[in-house]
Amino acid sequence: EERNPRGGCSSYCSAVTMWKQPLILYTVLFTWSVVVAALLTPICRWWAIRWKILDHPRTSIKTHETPTPYLGGVAILGAFTTALLLARFLTNFPTGTLHALRGILFGGTLIFLLGLVDDLAPSGLGFKQKFIVQIIAALCLIAFDIRIKFIHPTWFAVLVSMVWIVGVTNAFNIIDIMDGLCGGVSAIASLTFLLIALPREELYVDVAAAALAGACLGFLPFNLSAKRKIFMGDTGSLFLGFVLAALSMGTTYTSINNIGLFAPLLILGLPLYDTVLVTFARLRQGRSPFLGSKDHFALRLEAAGFFRQEILVIAYAVSLGLSLGAFIVTRVSFAMALFTYAVIAIASWLIGRWLSRIPSE
Repeated sequence: EERNPRGGCSSYCSAVTMWKQPLILYTVLFTWSVVVAALLTPICRWWAIRWKILDHPRTSIKTHETPTPYLGGVAILGAFTTALLLARFLTNFPTGTLHALRGILFGGTLIFLLGLVDDLAPSGLGFKQKFIVQIIAALCLIAFDIRIKFIHPTWFAVLVSMVWIVGVTNAFNIIDIMDGLCGGVSAIASLTFLLIALPREELYVDVAAAALAGACLGFLPFNLSAKRKIFMGDTGSLFLGFVLAALSMGTTYTSINNIGLFAPLLILGLPLYDTVLVTFARLRQGRSPFLGSKDHFALRLEAAGFFRQEILVIAYAVSLGLSLGAFIVTRVSFAMALFTYAVIAIASWLIGRWLSRIPSE
């Protein structure tokens, strides 16, 4: 084994030293977030019931049968925010990391308030009002230098970043139509961003991803519970989508091949796929893509005879498979990455054709 002049060990030992503290930090933040979310969620549920903040199944697009409290997003935000504050006290972040985390908190708080107003409003907010606030929140991220940086000129990169942030934010809102779906997919996506960013020590991505994954997993048992059920509401789903959009733009995917930069499309593939599916279906039928209906992939699977537990297992398995594909395309040659994308694209097209044949109402 190669050693340095002072008798120290080789680069292997240096790598161990470099990895030890960050891994402990991310584990602590993840655990903290799980515990805080698990403690806050029943409190939020109690307050929602007391103040009658309930989701009533008054329209045909609702899939639940009884009024259900929906302040779960408050618990997710609380767990995520306190984990970031804990990280601030546990370590000295570089200026760039603090700058990015502030951008996520500022923009995320704005998105959270948008979702809260939408949840509390008797008939919700219109899509135009939502888009305006989401664009402002996206500009907040961009102002803190969280944006797509491989596109030139800068003005075009800013425009594409805004479209990406708003699109991903709404994609996670769209898949929040079944218990455990949005929260579980968000947890998988967060852990994947952490896994991909970890070797490169993209600190703001690592810290935020660990905190977000823990918040989702601490909330999930209550969302799936039959007796203590609570929804995350738009407050939670919009916030999750917004933070994940920010994480997707914070790390490098192209150290081995250039087309690895499309990896976020796979990591966030299930929500984006459902968004494209329902948009295409509604436009083809002459309906507005901004009005709700039962044409989501999960509800189509239910119409095809799958039980909800089976649909969740399928959704989680697909998310894990796409995340594995994303990890692969960032680690293999250009040809292998291109082959991986092609296989996933063909499978997605075939599945989409099958889903489109299932009656959506």
